[in-house]
Amino acid sequence: MARRIKDMDRWLGDGGMALLGLVGVSLGDYGVDGEDLGWVTGSWTPTKLACNPHGTAQAGVHALVLDACMNFAINAALAGRDRTRGTLEMKTETMRPASSGQPYSLRGEVVRMARQVAYAEAASRDDEGRIVSRATGTFMLHRQESSDT
Repeated sequence: MARRIKDMDRWLGDGGMALLGLVGVSLGDYGVDGEDLGWVTGSWTPTKLACNPHGTAQAGVHALVLDACMNFAINAALAGRDRTRGTLEMKTETMRPASSGQPYSLRGEVVRMARQVAYAEAASRDDEGRIVSRATGTFMLHRQESSDT
């Protein structure tokens, strides 16, 4: 059953990054399954800014979008002021073109949460549910120090 650990509603839409909005991303919902398996869903309609002159989103834009989804999913599962600190490693695969003006669904989710790092994955899919691009990543975490230590 999905639940929410912290309120991240203010980050819905462009995720707090204007660049995501400029390339056509809108994050729409998030939650946590189990103890710490955060997730986020959203949509991506590549804008002209996200695409080459032929109207196709570049692989680097796919990486930007999927990195943001994985970060949001991790942050959704972290308590209090804990947060992601940075992306340590990321692999992105583009399997189909993402065309300007075409809508794609997004989903990012935590695969495993450890004390100092988190592992996540994300994908964009077309309207038939086919994977357009996907990514996996390892993220460094910043944990708030406990006052009772």
